[in-house]
Order: sequence, then structure tokens, then C-alpha cells
Amino acid sequence: MLDIPGLQAKGMDHPQWTTRQNDIPSEAEAAKQVIDEVLAELHSYAWSEQDVFAVHLAIEEAVVNAIKHGNDNNAEKRVRIDYRVSASELHIEIEDEGPGFRPEDVPDPTADENLEKPCGRGLMLMRSFMNTVDFNRLGNRVRLEKTCER
Repeated sequence: MLDIPGLQAKGMDHPQWTTRQNDIPSEAEAAKQVIDEVLAELHSYAWSEQDVFAVHLAIEEAVVNAIKHGNDNNAEKRVRIDYRVSASELHIEIEDEGPGFRPEDVPDPTADENLEKPCGRGLMLMRSFMNTVDFNRLGNRVRLEKTCER
């Protein structure tokens, strides 16, 4: 393949979709590597900095939740991060080995009685920055989708 600077950034000679599957230990460094990989893919498809920032916040929150709350910071437990990215869409699923949770039971962080409590803010962030945030029935897998603003 011809390597001309900026060629991929303009969407030339680039696959329509890039798909990756990652199975990582519940460790911050492993999570950072996958998050950086996703962000690099978004940049390669010429996503706007605003959209890359939004995706970064949302997936970092989801992965940290999987490691911290789902897998209880147990490095023996795995986190699966699968994604597909194109010039206009990102689909990512993050699954932990934990018992799951019920998203509807998470307190609303904007309610007066919860303003000083830390819980619920991450879920609110994900929902505000992504087009879709869905959990499986068990509550240990989240599907995030984002359409690039062009």
C-alpha cells in the first residue's frame, strides 16, 4: 500500500469498516491501549475532534465501570471490547464478567438529593454523548453507538 501522509485522513484507500475484537485483563493500562486504538481509528476516518472527544469520554467511562464495578478490579477477570468503525458510525460493545446491574436502578445524578453523590454521572455522560446506550438483560454488557456529525 502506498503510504502518503494524509491519504487515510481524507478517507482514500481506507476500508469501509474497521472491526476489532479485544479481550483484556481488568487493568487500566490494557484499557488505555484499546481506547487509544479506537480513537486512532476515528481519526483515521477523519472524525471531528468534537466527536472523538465525546466518544473518548463515553467509552472510557464504560470501560472503567466494567473494570471497577463489574469485575471489582480483579485482574484475573476479563473485559471484552468489540467495535466497528466507519467514516460515519461507531458501534462498540463492552462486556465484563461481573454479576451485572440494573441501569434503571441508578439514581438520577441531577435530582436535588443526588447532586453531591458520585453515582450515576458516568451513565449520564454516556447517554449524553452517544446516540445509543443499551444494556443486555444481565447488565454486564453495554452497547454504545455514535453517528459522526459531518
